[in-house]
Amino acid sequence: MMKIKIILSAIALFCVGFAANAQDLKIGYTNVELIMDLMPEMEQIGADIQDYQAQLQTNIQTKAQDFQKQVQAYQQAAATMTEEARGTKEASLQKIQQDLQKYEQDAQTSYQKKLQELLEPIQAKVFNAINAVAAENNYTHIFSETAGQSPILLYTKDEDKFTELVLTKLGVEIPKAPGQ
Repeated sequence: MMKIKIILSAIALFCVGFAANAQDLKIGYTNVELIMDLMPEMEQIGADIQDYQAQLQTNIQTKAQDFQKQVQAYQQAAATMTEEARGTKEASLQKIQQDLQKYEQDAQTSYQKKLQELLEPIQAKVFNAINAVAAENNYTHIFSETAGQSPILLYTKDEDKFTELVLTKLGVEIPKAPGQ
């Protein structure tokens, strides 16, 4: 019976302590994607990225058509070519095909970089607004409601130095912030 009283007392103290700490906690959720979609700058960004993608597609199609023409010319002339000439031409065509595939991969990477470059200023603006609103309204943590299954922490008060506490506990030196 004494053990049960001790356990119940410990649980009660834990709950009281948690309730006291929970009063300082103010958590909010936001939909970053929705906010960004509603920003007026997104219309121009959409048009710019479509133009860029069209340019990349045109270049890829031009290179692919040139390659196909060379393949067709080879197929027509292959019967009259020497074994050595056919081998040289096939190696050349393989090289061109590899270059075309690399160009397609580079175009995809370039597209992603361009998209990120265009989105960076609007993302900064949105996150600055999230931080300002959170600070003005005394939120301690802001999560994104549309980050898949788990929310992502978007804001926390400066007093919440949990990462620094973990680094100290692990004995890892905390890097200095720029300007300090």
